[in-house]
Amino acid sequence: MANAKCRIKADDTVVVIAGKDKGKVGRVLRVLPTERRVVVDGVARVKRHQRPTGDQPGAIIEKEASIDVSNVALWNADENRRVKVGYSVVEGKKIRIDRATGAAIDG
Repeated sequence: MANAKCRIKADDTVVVIAGKDKGKVGRVLRVLPTERRVVVDGVARVKRHQRPTGDQPGAIIEKEASIDVSNVALWNADENRRVKVGYSVVEGKKIRIDRATGAAIDG
């Protein structure tokens, strides 16, 4: 999927709607559009063993794994609800809008 459509962007606040971390709210750290996955802060934490290199000792580190974009929804913290994303062209510029209220998400 080279040209995958993804309505979630980096630094968006999202809520997990499916999986073991259902209900958690976090900030999107990275978007992987070709794989249709996102990395969310504090969600899907995994442990990885770090091999010692040079003068740095080995360790077990915890980091966030990616989750499928279909398992997250944009979160509106002001109204405490999920947001369905639509698109609109305003002044020749394509922006994301809240489909329920018509308010601009990007600003």
